[in-house]
Amino acid sequence: MDNRETERNAPLLDSSATALLDLENTEIKRNSSLVCVPLMADSADLIIAGACKAKTSGADLVEIRLDSLKIFNPQTDLGTLVKECPLPTLFTYRPKWEGGQYDGDENERLEVLRLAMELGADYVDVELQVARGFIDSIRGKKPEKCKVIVSSHNYQKTPSLDDLSKLVARIQESGADIVKIATTALDITDVSRVFHIIVHSQVPLIGLVMGERGLISRILCAKFGGYLTFATVAGIVSAPGQPTIQDLLTLYNFRQIGPDTKVYGIIGKPVGHSKSPMLFNEAFKSIGFNGVYVHYLVDDIVNFLQTYSSSDFAGFSCTIPHKEAAAKFCDEVDPVAKSIGAVNCIVRRHDGKYCGYNTDYVGAISAIEEKLQGDYTGSRLSGSPLFGRLFVVIGAGGAGKALAYGAKEKGAKVVIANRTYERAKELADTVGGDAITLADLNNFHPENNMILANTTSIGMQPKVEETPIAKHALRYYSLVFDAVYTPVMTRLLKDAEASGAKIVTGLEMFVGQAYEQYERFTGMPAPKELFRKIVGMDSKI
Repeated sequence: MDNRETERNAPLLDSSATALLDLENTEIKRNSSLVCVPLMADSADLIIAGACKAKTSGADLVEIRLDSLKIFNPQTDLGTLVKECPLPTLFTYRPKWEGGQYDGDENERLEVLRLAMELGADYVDVELQVARGFIDSIRGKKPEKCKVIVSSHNYQKTPSLDDLSKLVARIQESGADIVKIATTALDITDVSRVFHIIVHSQVPLIGLVMGERGLISRILCAKFGGYLTFATVAGIVSAPGQPTIQDLLTLYNFRQIGPDTKVYGIIGKPVGHSKSPMLFNEAFKSIGFNGVYVHYLVDDIVNFLQTYSSSDFAGFSCTIPHKEAAAKFCDEVDPVAKSIGAVNCIVRRHDGKYCGYNTDYVGAISAIEEKLQGDYTGSRLSGSPLFGRLFVVIGAGGAGKALAYGAKEKGAKVVIANRTYERAKELADTVGGDAITLADLNNFHPENNMILANTTSIGMQPKVEETPIAKHALRYYSLVFDAVYTPVMTRLLKDAEASGAKIVTGLEMFVGQAYEQYERFTGMPAPKELFRKIVGMDSKI
């Protein structure tokens, strides 16, 4: 296999590995991956308190980071930690040269780990650089119940598949009971190489990729056979990208992920704010659908989709800034999505082809129409309260295209406002509307009772004080919609409400557009009432 090809565009799994994971016609097998909570504290007493919280939260074991202790007497504290910890223990004494805090004598450090084993530790973690000598020193003395994890951490990158394979072989040769590799994700496709290593490993293996782009490694290790994953309690993170144990077990339903679980997710940049995993995973769990929905922080959507091309990855939602690129990449694009020029839902068919759809315009336009019902007499003649209204769309990206297309289809007069006039003009020409710059918006009021729809990320957390239009200009609008839903009440919506306009939140669009996605992903009717309940919306919305 050519390493350069593996580095970028190679599929996640080859056909033989995919076959091993394609268990659609067999009984569902749940995962055996353990959940470990790392504990970092100043004293042994605080470690014990953290271990009690970890047990209550559902952890299987705890990693005791001895290098974090400010007060530490090995002869007394190790016995206390082993005896009083309510969960199995993994002792780590990480030196600074491997990313930890210990900066003392190496012989003393390793002697502490040997003592932890003698006193009843379930696991000890030693670094590859010193593993062979350590394991030789305990030959014939290691308690039967204690397992030695030999670890290697790369804080700069994720090596090539060939280099990872060689690294795992070196760790095995050192005498490890369990292999651990932790790398750093420069791109989300880096994780695919670690998944490949886990799937093909003949020994217990912990394979994790650090950073937000590596988050899926910590969730999907349960699918691909990773020995354990790490999750935090109370937000104490020992490595970049660790989820909380609550999110791991409740949001992502980690215990229910098995080798045949289908993977779905939201592609975006940024993406961590998205509530989509909460919505879909709760719905999946409610009907026993064997799927998991995750966050994908993606820089290059084409590279991402080409890499995660096995049948395990069955569907994707798509958000800023990838909707237009998704439309160009898909093998087949629904006519409406093609007209809009943006895709926010991708389904991978059984034949491997990617099919793109746009559900944004349905979710947003339906919510706007419902809020307008009853205040426009033309609705009885045209079928839509948008007919004949002047509809101003802020933004010319994927969501802007969807709103402009949807409003035009309903008979509205569309105006596109964008920072770059050329992009506004291009979209306006496509839908048969007019274009202005965002700078012109404050003085644009050719008529009253207009409708305003913000489809940009202006006002999204953390920049919650930003707004695309001055408050005084909102008096010319009878309804204002904002696609942003973090926060739900943006500054734009607050100003609009204070100006007497009706408002439609991004949460309403979010739920509305998710209905069709859910149905395309599962082949089943969307549980609309459940969706509304999950996000805290009134059932009448």
